[in-house]
Amino acid sequence: MSGTTQDDYTDRYARRVRGMTTSEIRALFAVASRPEVVSLAGGSPYIAALPLDAVGEMMGRLAAESGATTLQYGIGQGTLELRERICEVMELSGIKASPDDVVVTVGGQQALDLVARLFLDPGDVVLAEGPTYVGALGVFQAAQAQVRHVAMDADGLIPEALEAAIREAGGRAKYLYTIPTFQNPAGVTLSEERREVILDICERHGLLVVEDDPYGTLSFEGEAPRPLRARRRDGVLYLSTFSKTFAPGLRVGWILAPHAVREKLVMASEANILCPSAFAQHAVTQYLSTMPWREQIKSYREIYRERRDAMLDALDGLMPPGTTWTRPNGGLFVWVTLPEGLDAKAMMPRAIAARVAYVPGTGFYADGTGTGHMRLNYSFPAPERIREGIRRLSGVMEQELAMRAVFGPTTPHRRRGRAAADTPGPDLA
Repeated sequence: MSGTTQDDYTDRYARRVRGMTTSEIRALFAVASRPEVVSLAGGSPYIAALPLDAVGEMMGRLAAESGATTLQYGIGQGTLELRERICEVMELSGIKASPDDVVVTVGGQQALDLVARLFLDPGDVVLAEGPTYVGALGVFQAAQAQVRHVAMDADGLIPEALEAAIREAGGRAKYLYTIPTFQNPAGVTLSEERREVILDICERHGLLVVEDDPYGTLSFEGEAPRPLRARRRDGVLYLSTFSKTFAPGLRVGWILAPHAVREKLVMASEANILCPSAFAQHAVTQYLSTMPWREQIKSYREIYRERRDAMLDALDGLMPPGTTWTRPNGGLFVWVTLPEGLDAKAMMPRAIAARVAYVPGTGFYADGTGTGHMRLNYSFPAPERIREGIRRLSGVMEQELAMRAVFGPTTPHRRRGRAAADTPGPDLA
């Protein structure tokens, strides 16, 4: 093996590895984290809003007083105490569940991976909103599944488009992956009326529903619609996480599954990680048991509402004509549609030079389309930084438009496929 270079391993990789690509977001981290850059790219919660002194004391006590337990191995399903607290959290959204049907995971990402391990064979089809969460696309790619995007509009997933996608899949669709509430990256929410329709369609076709709900409690305008899992017990796997409402660094999420699926999920998790972190689980349990976490969620809502408003106001006042964007009622993201001819990915180096970062829309489509879109995050930067970031971004866009007016298109708008937001149809804005 001496003298072997990295390229020499290519033929040794498993087939599922060869198609893996770097996440658009991860590739931005090194640049976007520089202090002079206003980053509207990531999806980081505003952790400084937590009572960090109290949280630190709580974790110190866990190690000092219960270290023999909290620093030990745990069980694959997760502790009963945490699963009971998780059921209390879900009840706020109208979900009634037994702790027996909850499986604790290493963040929401492992939950996505476990579901894929259980249900996807190479060549199977996953139906997903277009655009959809970039981390889910990585999981589907690793499972060697095909992703078929289903169009959305301002009211979320379009039922007629879902029906058409199921027919086109020809029986190969295993499940619908959906983020119905404050969707990432589009920020839209599936309407109350469509929720029952979507569930009826999936039930009629025997299609599982994988509901990803990391943002549902972060509503700015009253309560969010009840989750799909609160309406149907059978055929719906519900995924969520404490990353957006407590601490992403602890990496604690969960799956609520039909009882028949629970044991398979535990077996898959044990094969994957043996057991989730006992310390992280006890930390979340202690937080939910001893600290005012409901008030903390209200605080996050107020902070993010203020920042959402700062972003929308800046977009209203500064964006060049022809730009449109969604107006989320919760969550962390705004989805921007650029003026005709602008390419968010090609424009990215010039944006970084202007010290502002965003995520090009291509990262949220399995086929690399979405060049005319970008995702903006408002949860982490302060309102004044958001306004400055939008000012810088609008300047880059104005410059791009001016160059196109003088020289014509400098970057061909090459498209490798079709996706909902790149084809004629309802505008997400």
